[in-house]
Amino acid sequence: MDHEINTWLYDILQAIEEIDSYFVDTPRSFSHYISDSKTRRAVERNIEIIGEAVNRIVRKDREFYLENAQKIIGTRNRIAHGYDKISDDLIWSIVINHLPKLKEEISEYIK
Repeated sequence: MDHEINTWLYDILQAIEEIDSYFVDTPRSFSHYISDSKTRRAVERNIEIIGEAVNRIVRKDREFYLENAQKIIGTRNRIAHGYDKISDDLIWSIVINHLPKLKEEISEYIK
């Protein structure tokens, strides 16, 4: 696999693991998430990193398949450029519903 793509895959995995680490000693609940502005901002930043890494991968190799790549990139762009239009519900849904699947997908590529 291309060295740069491999690096970006590791960046994605690291960002997901960092998000997971925010909930090791605290409840993994929406109410806790919205009550902690530092965690919200840290999660958003890591989702931006994930989106940028996915963007770099698909620009470098148009044949590289990641499920929901365009949605991931779009979410990154919305956070970066339309920060006032990002809802906590949307980010929490990504954390709970989409990041575990993405983590599995990325882990398979890294193997």
